[in-house]
Amino acid sequence: MKLSVVDTAGKELRQIDVADEVFGIEPNRSVLHQAYVAQMANRRAGNASTRGRGEVTGSTVKTRRQKGLGRSRQGSIRAPHHVGGGVAHGPKPHSFAKALPRQMRRLALRSALSSHANGGSLLVVEGLAGPKTKPVQQALIALGVERTALVVTGAHDASLTQAARNIADVRTLPTQNLNVVDLVNAHRLVMTEDAVRQAEALWGGANLKPGRGRTPEVASA
Repeated sequence: MKLSVVDTAGKELRQIDVADEVFGIEPNRSVLHQAYVAQMANRRAGNASTRGRGEVTGSTVKTRRQKGLGRSRQGSIRAPHHVGGGVAHGPKPHSFAKALPRQMRRLALRSALSSHANGGSLLVVEGLAGPKTKPVQQALIALGVERTALVVTGAHDASLTQAARNIADVRTLPTQNLNVVDLVNAHRLVMTEDAVRQAEALWGGANLKPGRGRTPEVASA
């Protein structure tokens, strides 16, 4: 698969070959959805807590006798239907974490990258640098970035991160910190050529899961 490399004005400089297994696969929407839900669930703190009838302050003595008064049967004032009583079936602190196999996480990342590449929302840009905000903002406007954008660099670029953090709806990440939520939420994906090569090294080539079945050596024997 080939991708065009453009400058900050949007002019095409050259074309580069990229790995089909990272940028050219058919996106697996099901795995992409599972990875998105898992990542959002893992962000939840799960700290909500309520007191049950055994934890609130109050007497446990029966408020009135069972029969003879012509009134309803009542027990402790800690019961949930009393004011100041415990909460019935209320939340307690617990983990919302969802485990996802490594191969599914990698497939989700490759699916998100391929979706951007196939949809034309992936831009490989040369010359995007900080630390001034105005040049970066002008470059993004020239590239047609009007909504949320994710700028990806090969390694952590402190100056570019400093420049882009003042621009609304723009997020900057190094390739190793790429995640499904940021990729899916971004309408445009802006990558440097180093970021593309780093993505190929992380999620393509030798890092792909080998196919099932007999190995070529066994098959030839």
